[in-house]
Amino acid sequence: MYRIPKRLEPRRIALKRIIALWRTVAGNDLRLLWFAIRHENRPGWLLPALAVLGLFAVEPLNFAVPVLGTIDEFVLLPLLLHGIATMLPAHVVDGFARVSDKRLRRRA
Repeated sequence: MYRIPKRLEPRRIALKRIIALWRTVAGNDLRLLWFAIRHENRPGWLLPALAVLGLFAVEPLNFAVPVLGTIDEFVLLPLLLHGIATMLPAHVVDGFARVSDKRLRRRA
């Protein structure tokens, strides 16, 4: 069995924390945006904005310069996702809140 050297252990813990934070923060925004895409009264700018964000996530610079790719995947992408989610109209966000509340009641 392979063991991680002790000098790399703090980096591994930090990376786990960053991934957990990313899942927590961006996970809610991703669920909201998925709901907004399927909403009948979604704003017209939503699909092009998400398409540009998707292209930004897989751009070739991520592969050419791995450090910049890591920074934008873990920092910039969640910030942009959250920015798009906060610009959604109130009726879409309210609809998402109602649907997610119903799901939570069903699980309990």
